Amino acid sequence: MSGPQCCEHPPSLNPNSGSGHVEQLGGLSCYIAGSPHSKLAILLVSDIYGYEAPNFRKLADKVSAAGFYVVAPDFLYGDPYVPDKAERPLPVWIKDHGMDKGFEDTKPVIEALKSKGVSAIGAAGFCWGAKVVVELAKSGYIQAAVLLHPSFVSLDDIKGVKVPTAVLGAEIDQMSPPALVKQFEEILTAKPGVDGFVKIFPGVAHGWTVRYNAEDAGAVKCAEEAHQDMLGWFSKYVK
Repeated sequence: MSGPQCCEHPPSLNPNSGSGHVEQLGGLSCYIAGSPHSKLAILLVSDIYGYEAPNFRKLADKVSAAGFYVVAPDFLYGDPYVPDKAERPLPVWIKDHGMDKGFEDTKPVIEALKSKGVSAIGAAGFCWGAKVVVELAKSGYIQAAVLLHPSFVSLDDIKGVKVPTAVLGAEIDQMSPPALVKQFEEILTAKPGVDGFVKIFPGVAHGWTVRYNAEDAGAVKCAEEAHQDMLGWFSKYVK
């Protein structure tokens, strides 16, 4: 069920990374970036390595610079996946961190945002987080969704989305191979009243948008292209 690509290129976690700050929101520790006065919020749902990954927080800062109030909750409760823990391989870790639990945990966060006066919410999910976000898109809790190199997302999930949904996939991806992503595109194209956008990035692998090597100019360029696509989607539909 869980391919090794989910675990490749683990980040060096840093609780002090990013220009934002951590606060409690909806019962979770959340990395927050952007003006609290913004009426437009973006929820970022991380991969299995959690919300202390520097590239992930750097992306949160980038999204906030576009005018959004960005919230990246610690849906993993301080327990991100650790690749070298042989006694706790990914299938065991996943049992403690089900995507259904992640989806339930988003609800009080969304309520907290609305209580702050937020009028529109977009959500982006990376790998593990994409399954959480597609559930939000199916339930209508958000105004727009972006799924980046999704894991565990099914055709039925895509059939159920109720809000504009973008899927950014990788050419080299065992979790969501291009053939599956193409099927996502066919479903979205056929859905009446729901805009969709699908793009498969050539030459990149699962996780490329947040687990890139910052010293690799080509990898950074590919990641930044995906970031711009994500921002463009939110700018269009979260307003």
